[in-house]
Amino acid sequence: MRHCGAHHAGTTTTYPPPTTTSRSSSRARLGRAPPMPHPPLVAARFCRRHLCSSSRGLFPRAMASSFTAAAPAPEQQQAGTQREEYEEVLGRLSSLITQKVRAHTGNMGNQWDLMERYLQILELEEPIARMKVIHVAGTKGKGSTCTFTESILRSYGFRTGLFTSPHLMDVRERFRLDGVDISEEKFLKYFWWCWNKLKEKTDDDTPMPAYFRFIALLAFKIFSAEQVDVAVLEVGLGGRFDATNVVKAPVVCGISSLGYDHMEILGYTLGEIAGEKAGIFKKGVPAYTTPQTEEAMVSLKQRASELGITLQVVDPLKPHQLKDEHLGLLGEHQYINAGLAVALASTWLEKQGHVDRMPLNRTDPLPDEFIKGLSSASLQGRAQIVPDSQVNTEEKDQDCSLVFYLDGAHSPESMEICARWFSHVANEDRGVPSSMEQSRKGSKSRKILLFNCMSVRDPMRLLPHLVDTSTQNGLSFDLALFVPNQSQYNKLGSNTSAPAEPEKIDLSWQLSLQSVWEKLLHGDKGVNGVNSSETSQVFESLPLAIEWLRKNAREDPTTSYQVLVTGSLHLIGDVLRLLKK
Repeated sequence: MRHCGAHHAGTTTTYPPPTTTSRSSSRARLGRAPPMPHPPLVAARFCRRHLCSSSRGLFPRAMASSFTAAAPAPEQQQAGTQREEYEEVLGRLSSLITQKVRAHTGNMGNQWDLMERYLQILELEEPIARMKVIHVAGTKGKGSTCTFTESILRSYGFRTGLFTSPHLMDVRERFRLDGVDISEEKFLKYFWWCWNKLKEKTDDDTPMPAYFRFIALLAFKIFSAEQVDVAVLEVGLGGRFDATNVVKAPVVCGISSLGYDHMEILGYTLGEIAGEKAGIFKKGVPAYTTPQTEEAMVSLKQRASELGITLQVVDPLKPHQLKDEHLGLLGEHQYINAGLAVALASTWLEKQGHVDRMPLNRTDPLPDEFIKGLSSASLQGRAQIVPDSQVNTEEKDQDCSLVFYLDGAHSPESMEICARWFSHVANEDRGVPSSMEQSRKGSKSRKILLFNCMSVRDPMRLLPHLVDTSTQNGLSFDLALFVPNQSQYNKLGSNTSAPAEPEKIDLSWQLSLQSVWEKLLHGDKGVNGVNSSETSQVFESLPLAIEWLRKNAREDPTTSYQVLVTGSLHLIGDVLRLLKK
């Protein structure tokens, strides 16, 4: 099999810090020591020359010095100081990432009782009890549901807090205040407040919380200190033992579509998985869910019955309910998530005494504020279309020649949804000429898959769903590219270099993905003897794959390159970061 290099896909974390010119005063307020000095930064050299004849390095070897010939202006010093502080914070967050493999059975409720102790240390018990929380779990669509719900309530003028995961490019994406990522200054202030209190009180018996638990505690601190009217919380993993489940009395709970994911932790049947998700249900708290399989629904209703609550099943939103508007998040499946969001927002409004603002029923057009919230919602990495500005001409009368279609699908069911979406939009995207225009201009289109998934996932449960559903919808891929996530070379900071020596790069995972792909296309011949270079390639780094695509698009302007990027939200974040450089 042909390869162009790769790296094993293990547990990954995205990171990158933003650039800002405002300076945080949190250091002075909290009385902590100034950040440790950083060495001169070495630009990460991700793009070593790979084995394909068409390869070329994307980034030259470079040195970024922290010294200049002239003395920096005061505002430059301030910006540099805050960037250093932000890098230090990201480094400390990285230190909380457990080295335990995520599939380790000890992760199931591991030291769950410690969460109560953390809340005591941070004095968050009362603030959380007063918080007006909407809590959402699920396998697919829980982030979209939370985004829709927050956007609806923000349209009514409420001060909103939204906690989602994972982040794609910057950890601050996880914390939105009034629809905007938390500012760097506020993030630093609340981070040090939590970090210093926990460091002071933790010991061998009460260690520092692991990464996601700290992130969730930080979210509670941010939302309480910022006095949000409503906090919309997306469960990180599962439900029963998730760090967000310290909320004892949410206003309303929701379960989005369920499927097979994180089975090594949650269970290998839909009933077991649903039981873990239903762990967020609380006595006396309304609960809603989308249509589910019978096995999953039985488990959800059983838990609801044990708590003496009624689980209400919500139908997908109907397009006419939006009048002449469209959902802000693309894809037919988003009508399912929007329907759940409408139910959650309506119940929250009712419980807060705003009955006059609720929809009259489940079938008539929605109130204007609901429509505004649903149509203006935005969430990166879910059915997102990004033309490559480095390749595509800026002239309006020319067609885009390289377009990336990004969707963070990483379960069998979401792969099918992703495939239907891509098949639908690939030939209808405004940046791509129609079949008639292609014929007239003599141009053609190439459908390319850019893929990676975490090694804890079974590609035989993902890729067949993608291929079969695409084929059923009249689309076939001309080529598949398998790459490692760039972010796996790093923790949360931006200064960690990729492995520099060839012998340090493990190609086994990407080659195994390629083997699965070739077997899907060619049967056993795809593994033994067929020249896979015509239908798939493995690259040792993501930047090399992106540059290879750009090189081909530039050399063949009559061809529209339509690239579906999927399999991992971490991969989506890495691609977005590279495209924005």
